[in-house]
Amino acid sequence: MKLLITGANGYIGTRLIPLLLKDGHDLVCMVRDKRRFIQKVDLSEHVHIIEADLISGKGLDQIPRDIEAAYYLVHSMSSPKGDFSDTEKTSAENFSQAMDSTNCKQVIFLTGIVNDKKLSKHLSSRLAVEDVLNKSKVPCTVLRAAIIIGSGSASFEIIRDLTEKLPVMVAPKWVLTRCQPIGIRDVLRYLTGILHKEESYGKAFDIGGPDILTYQQMLLIYAASRNLKRYILNVPFLTPKLSSYWLNLVTSVPFSLASSLVESMKNEVVCHNDLIKKIIPGDCLTYRESLKLAFVKIEQNSIVSSWKDALNKGYLETTFMNQVKVPQNGTVSSKVKVVFKRNSNEVLDNIWGIGGNRGWYYLNFLWKLRGFADKVVGGVGMRRGRRSPISLLAGDTLDFWRVLLADKEKRRLLLYAEMKLPGEAWLEFCIDKSDPSGNTLIQTATFRPRGLWGRLYWYAMWPFHLFIFKGMANELIRYQPKLLKQNPSG
Repeated sequence: MKLLITGANGYIGTRLIPLLLKDGHDLVCMVRDKRRFIQKVDLSEHVHIIEADLISGKGLDQIPRDIEAAYYLVHSMSSPKGDFSDTEKTSAENFSQAMDSTNCKQVIFLTGIVNDKKLSKHLSSRLAVEDVLNKSKVPCTVLRAAIIIGSGSASFEIIRDLTEKLPVMVAPKWVLTRCQPIGIRDVLRYLTGILHKEESYGKAFDIGGPDILTYQQMLLIYAASRNLKRYILNVPFLTPKLSSYWLNLVTSVPFSLASSLVESMKNEVVCHNDLIKKIIPGDCLTYRESLKLAFVKIEQNSIVSSWKDALNKGYLETTFMNQVKVPQNGTVSSKVKVVFKRNSNEVLDNIWGIGGNRGWYYLNFLWKLRGFADKVVGGVGMRRGRRSPISLLAGDTLDFWRVLLADKEKRRLLLYAEMKLPGEAWLEFCIDKSDPSGNTLIQTATFRPRGLWGRLYWYAMWPFHLFIFKGMANELIRYQPKLLKQNPSG
């Protein structure tokens, strides 16, 4: 069966693709930039990639007419402009028109539970998309989920950030709102199981796990599963805006996404029916079981996808791969070269381990201070960390950087800054083996200033760059990873 996957680079799409390939389907994966997709998926003869933009409609004519079903997995709720409702509607309208010109028999749309009478802007937008898709000639199957629990999911990472970092939480009243979390494994089971089930055409189904919990209960259950003692103080004076700033500072979510999430948390997201089980029988994982599976993936360094991958500056504005070629004109740069005798593979491993829990090797507290300052002004800060402590792929987040290129064979890592700056910044690491006296680590910071303020910023930071970047380069060639103590009991 030939299937179309939109949002193929996203959290759900990345995990769905291998399952559909395993079931023997041919896939047409629609993305905005092929360069990111190729880095993440082991392409086979059963995968065809097309580049298309759902907002402008550009490239949608590449969708094959003979597709038999399509998954609609895109969203734009993290748009910093706050205009995601119009954006999502336009996207859905263009998609529906494209489907009407194919042989598609079913569209499968994953969205949120919308059972409350007064919905948040985010959930209202999701419902509007559902209405647009239902007007298409192609029947739509809608799966409505509450928060999704799995390694790398936005919901799980927020719960993780709050609980791991705050022994005492001052929380607004929305933490007492009920919801029905569902594990990522069950979401994928429903997405694959509902395919070409004619009894689901034109219908919407609530999907959720067996537990109905408040957000406060979810935080405390997480704490108990990690053997952490946590206390939550409920206060009535935390407004949605203050709550958004608080969530932005404490967790890895940007302010635009935090605002959407906080507003939606006033809505109870509980299933009103279990009709899905008549079509796809089977029990869902409990909240505790979903947490346990997420911990296993994290401990094994095998997080398949993360919500951060698709949320650079809003799904529909992600063009950061255009910055792979570092510009030469109109830029200023700082370059550090260090010749070393050590095994180059060990230094390369140190480069690939930079950021996240390991940090930036030299004066790490200053990097953290820069990340905090970025958060205060609405930037991403350093709380995003990294997807895996041992591997890097193009498109990965790395604290307040984005990985543009991670080529171990050519011994080159290129990062693009996503912090708030009066310009654009790149940080590049490469190892040159051509010097007969030894290998050379070349570390280059490049900045393209925006106007006078950009140039003033660069020259104000110049002394710090010389000091910090030189120290970081020296530590990269000296650093010895700490060996883990062996457990005699296995």
